[in-house]
Amino acid sequence: MTGSILTPVLALILWSLVMWLWMYATRIPAMRKARINAAKMKEKSEMDVLPRSVRQIADNYNHLHEQPVIFYALVFYSHLAGTASETMIWAAWAYVVIRIAHSLIQALWNFIPVRFFVFVASTLVLIYMAGVNVGALLAS
Repeated sequence: MTGSILTPVLALILWSLVMWLWMYATRIPAMRKARINAAKMKEKSEMDVLPRSVRQIADNYNHLHEQPVIFYALVFYSHLAGTASETMIWAAWAYVVIRIAHSLIQALWNFIPVRFFVFVASTLVLIYMAGVNVGALLAS
């Protein structure tokens, strides 16, 4: 049982919050070590002195607010338009699992070719979900 199509939305929101916690759990100590005073910062580039491993986690947190916006819109559209079939629910869960994998790859390893492949996979899921909704709209 996969539940409601809205459940994967909650899962990705919770994952985003996990990444937020991870980001600050690594960024604040790194900022202290680099003697960065956040109250005096004027540009994001001042954070470039932080270790790459810390910046990767922050970059991923930011990425979770980019493409996933399309996912959220598609899921809510599917729910409201009545296209939230079992297959669409599985697609939504697949997207969440792929995005979690993307986060872990970026935060722990950050090998760009693999990360890009995973990003493409998540995009293909979104294309599928959009296609199902367009097909349903054209059929009505």
